[in-house]
This record gives sequence, C-alpha cells and structure tokens, in this order.
Amino acid sequence: MIDALPWTGWAVAVLVALLVGFSKTALGGLGLIAAALMALVVPARDSTGAVLLLLVTGDLVAIWAYRKHADFRVIGRLLGPVIVGVALGAVFLGAVSDQVMRRTIGAILLVLLLLNLGRNRLRADSRTAAAGYGGLAGFTTMVANAGGPPMSLYLLATGFEKWRFLGTTAWFFFTVNVIKLPVAVGVGIVRADTVALWAVLAPVVLVGTWIGRKVVGRVDQRLFDRLVTVLVVVASLNLLLL
Repeated sequence: MIDALPWTGWAVAVLVALLVGFSKTALGGLGLIAAALMALVVPARDSTGAVLLLLVTGDLVAIWAYRKHADFRVIGRLLGPVIVGVALGAVFLGAVSDQVMRRTIGAILLVLLLLNLGRNRLRADSRTAAAGYGGLAGFTTMVANAGGPPMSLYLLATGFEKWRFLGTTAWFFFTVNVIKLPVAVGVGIVRADTVALWAVLAPVVLVGTWIGRKVVGRVDQRLFDRLVTVLVVVASLNLLLL
C-alpha cells in the first residue's frame, strides 16, 4: 500500500495526520474530516484501520496533555450507553447501506444541534441525556467513525468549559478507540500494511498535537464553543451530503 501511494497521496496522508493530531488537542470535529480525506487516497478498509491507529496515537498525547482536566464521572456515565450504541450500530450496519446510514446520522446530528441551540443547558448528571448522547456516540462511531459530534454536543449542552471539555473528550475517545482496536484487528482492517503506514505518519500526528496545544491556549471560551459548533455542522453536512 505504501509503495503504491503517489506523491499527491502522501501529501493528503500527511495532511490527515496533522489534522488528527490537531483535533486531539484542539478541535475534535476535524477528526471526521481527516477520515474522509484519507478515504480519498487509501482503500476504505485500509483507511479506517490507518486512521484508527493515528487516532490512538493522538489520544495518548491528549490524555497526557489534559490529564488534570478530565471528568471521569461523566466518562463512566457515558460508557454503558456507548457500549449499547456500538452493539446497535453493528446490527444496523449489516441491515442498511453505508450511504443511508451516513445520511441518517448526519440528519440526527443536525436535529440535535438545533435542539441544543434552542434549549437551556443540560444537567451534567442527567442520566437521560447521558444515555441518549452516549448511545448515539457509540452508534455513530461504530457505523461511520463519527462519535465526536454527539460527544461534543453533549459536553457543550452541559456547559463544560474548554479545558474540562478537552480532558474529558481525550480520555473518553482513548477508551473507546482502545476498545475498538482488537475488533479492528479481528476483522482485518488493521494489519501489516496499515501499521507500516501508521509508522510513517505517527511523527506527523505528534506535530499536529503540538500545534493544537499551542493554538487552543489562545482561544477564549466563547470562540471555542462557536468553533466546536461549526465543526459539528460541517461534520454533519459531510455525512448528510457526501
């Protein structure tokens, strides 16, 4: 796979690695855009496996960088619904086409965003909200690697400030991605070729995490919330229209 990539393919792959790293320490919505770009230059199955390895690399940096800011009570509250969502996603993945599933997820995310913009903040300890958003995050990460937008919407709706938001998402997605790794190996999307591609791109991910860490420190809370909201919209439209 590496030998077959033209220079344009390598340029896109390097951009993807930068975006993955940046998304892990700054703006998570870029992760879905990075996954879509990788699929343009690498076969779909290989793309999914390679991006997963890059995400875990970025996760490791993020959980260290924001180790003092994670809300583990919220993470624990979400994990149960996430597992249920992953299981439901696996069932529906075999029942409908990829295009139908992506468009369905995009539509759901846009509806949730509109509801969030038109209501008061959720209580962080609301089990109903955690079950709904956690289940949707598990469902979407299973069928489209799109767990970030539901998680972002939940944390924005509960009023998480910037650093608590980043720390909680870092540990949440590290846990989810590590759970997904053995499954990815089992179904053959992580193998020697994808590991070789990851080995080349992993240092670029580290550069992206460094850039993200520098940038996010200069962004105030209101702008951060707006940027996250915009990226959720972009990710949703990407799923809905492409």
